[in-house]
Amino acid sequence: MVQTSAIEEATHMIDRILTVGGITLLSRVTGFLRDIMLAAILGAGPVADAFFVALRLPNHFRAIFAEGAFNAAFIPAYARVRVASGSDAVRVFGDRVFTLLLISQIVLLGVALTFTPGVIELLAPGFGKDAGRFALAVEFTRITFPYLLLVSLVTLYGGILNALDRFAAAAAAPILLNLSMMMTLGLAVMFPSAGHAAAWGVLLAGFLEFFLVGGDAARAGVLPRLAWPKLDPEVMLFLKRFWPATIGSAGTQIALFADTIIASFLATGALSALYYADRLNQLPIGVIGIAAGTVLLPEMARRITAGDEAGASHSQNRAIELTLLLSVPCLVAFVIVPDLIMLAMFGRGAFTAVDAHAAALTLMAYAIGLLPFVLMRSITAAFLSRGDTATPVKALFAGVAVNVALKILLMDTYAQVGLALGTSAGAWVNVGLLLWFSARRNFLNIDARLRRSSVKFAVAGAILGAALLVLGWPLQALSAGWPLRNELTLLALAVIGAIIYGIAIGLLFRNEWRDLMRRSTRSST
Repeated sequence: MVQTSAIEEATHMIDRILTVGGITLLSRVTGFLRDIMLAAILGAGPVADAFFVALRLPNHFRAIFAEGAFNAAFIPAYARVRVASGSDAVRVFGDRVFTLLLISQIVLLGVALTFTPGVIELLAPGFGKDAGRFALAVEFTRITFPYLLLVSLVTLYGGILNALDRFAAAAAAPILLNLSMMMTLGLAVMFPSAGHAAAWGVLLAGFLEFFLVGGDAARAGVLPRLAWPKLDPEVMLFLKRFWPATIGSAGTQIALFADTIIASFLATGALSALYYADRLNQLPIGVIGIAAGTVLLPEMARRITAGDEAGASHSQNRAIELTLLLSVPCLVAFVIVPDLIMLAMFGRGAFTAVDAHAAALTLMAYAIGLLPFVLMRSITAAFLSRGDTATPVKALFAGVAVNVALKILLMDTYAQVGLALGTSAGAWVNVGLLLWFSARRNFLNIDARLRRSSVKFAVAGAILGAALLVLGWPLQALSAGWPLRNELTLLALAVIGAIIYGIAIGLLFRNEWRDLMRRSTRSST
């Protein structure tokens, strides 16, 4: 009975992961449509470089203060107060944190708008030699930066909803960013430039996301209100755990800042190659890795609060297993056919074949670190669910040190590809240390099933890679001269690859499928 209950609970968790992942996949699909428009209209020139700097700046701060640090500290704290003290206490807690967040973001927005030129000089010092790119970056940043205030509130609302197992609205919010930018890019003739259109699309998206997620919180009866920001014990404990998480998130952003700073000294187009390669690399990270972490963190926090360490460990193992199953095909494709992917996705309009090749090489370098990136959130959940936001910072900063050092060493020889290689190496160091710290404190107990599954996923990935290598050139030769040649070739490879990977998984896991069917039959009777 206990085993059946654990299986059912793990199944419910996987269902939630797939729900969040499905919505996130829709977000990524609309994001690719947006990026196709960006590539065709902006290309990889100076206006594009200036816009991507302006887009990165609020996203850097969002990752530091909002999605990264805030969720890491807030969701376990909210779950703990809700379980231990009830609905009235957790509402007061949410109101006080909301007020503190709002005040801090208003102050940050004022500083950023006042000192935007100085911030751009810090973030992209290479633009100082190009007055046109610098002026555009300043102008675009002043349009996009208020997005940070709005999306920070969205993160708070989403964190509350996630703690209540309501994931849909927060997962769907980024879709509005993509649709908003596509709409304003479609009306680019009404703006001074396409870069201006894209920047205003970012700001509009902030309001749309605010009303979507805030509306869901209001319907759930958990929309926080302004309250006197009293530093009671629960708020103080949250802040105590928030600051280490903030430092950790800042460490990740230091590496991304390094990308932007170094790339600003490279040839025009390097920033754009990094952007488009990272967008594709972020597909499995967002759809699989972040979705798993989003569901796993409140799940583990509840179980550990209730004293169910075994259940928490089981949930974590199954989340990692699902993450590996879905991410291995992406890793193989990014390594084997990156040029085809870039040409099919973005190779039109102002985005040339040369631009596509530069982005493809960058994507291969990013793919080396894909597995640690998709696993990071699930492994870190072991610490965050126990209120430990400090230990992941130690692993993170070691990874950042390796990351930045390699970027500096490799930039002259490999340009933006060297930056991506540094990012991948840092991710492996980070995850390696997280696993070591977890093992020392008995936070992560990798069960026999996960060990067996990992080997089988590697075998299935090798079979898929061999198939893509064998079939890639014949399919490209067959489609020579066809309209939409690259798109059709990629589609054919994707369908054939999915069938081959599915067959390999089915054969390698045939015993597990039989056991699952037997248990399902027994439970139904």
